[in-house]
Amino acid sequence: MTAGELHKPVLLDEAVEGLIRQIDGVYIDGTFGRGGHSGAILRVLSSQGKLLAIDKDMDAVNSSQAKKLLTDKRFELAHGSFADMDQLANERQWRGKVDGILLDLGVSSPQLDVAERGFSFMKDGPLDMRMDTTQGESAAQWLSHVEENELIGVLREYGEEKFARRIAAEIVLQRQEKPIETTAQLASLIANVVTRREPGKHPATRSFQAIRIKINKELDDLDQALLNSIDILKPGGRLAVISFHSLEDRRVKRFIREKSRGDVVPRHLPLPVDAKKPVLKPVGKALKANADEVAGNVRSRSAVLRVAEKI
Repeated sequence: MTAGELHKPVLLDEAVEGLIRQIDGVYIDGTFGRGGHSGAILRVLSSQGKLLAIDKDMDAVNSSQAKKLLTDKRFELAHGSFADMDQLANERQWRGKVDGILLDLGVSSPQLDVAERGFSFMKDGPLDMRMDTTQGESAAQWLSHVEENELIGVLREYGEEKFARRIAAEIVLQRQEKPIETTAQLASLIANVVTRREPGKHPATRSFQAIRIKINKELDDLDQALLNSIDILKPGGRLAVISFHSLEDRRVKRFIREKSRGDVVPRHLPLPVDAKKPVLKPVGKALKANADEVAGNVRSRSAVLRVAEKI
């Protein structure tokens, strides 16, 4: 087993505790990664429990930890996006019967650690960034043709990058002379453009995040998964989501808040009394990693866990 597979996921104990209420229930792990959450869930479930895990990344699906867990008859693993878990649930006749859904968002540590995947500006490799390398454009391919205004919008919206206009202009200028094909090329380009640095943060951090989110449709997939979770969960079923940056967490927080309030209905419309009925309720407060976990894993410092229960 590799170091990546031995890595303990962020907020593991808190996520499993918030997720599981029925040990003989049916659960979905929307982001298998290297199986940390799935393994922990299976250790809690009874012999009657069931777990379906999903992952876009074929490296995750083919990992040794996946092969090990697949020897457990309670466990299934599907290649795909958690945005499609409604289809996977329907295929198993699980619609409205699932006891818990777990989503661990963003890029995984094994993906960051492999230079060839192109996620990290700290390791030189092909500028790919696709979680699912079997389909879609790589980051290099997208950057070779994206319009400057669209690139500015992506860097601003998904990276909250103050220097978006300068970075986009430099990318368009440089690609005319030479394709931007490696992480080192892109990171160097950005570092030369960003004149004011954030303490403790590489100048390419925000841009790499923005491009990765765009390439993988991460926020679109998240929105779809959150919406689908309502129909997939049974009453009393739990939704647990671990976010790693504010764009994700704001979406999760807003979704739970809106579904806890119910539909906004104009007063003058003659609608049934239960039209505003809420479908979720938050469970406890948002949780963050404690000092010990942050000390052992710096990535955990930005993690936020939110749990909600279907009413």
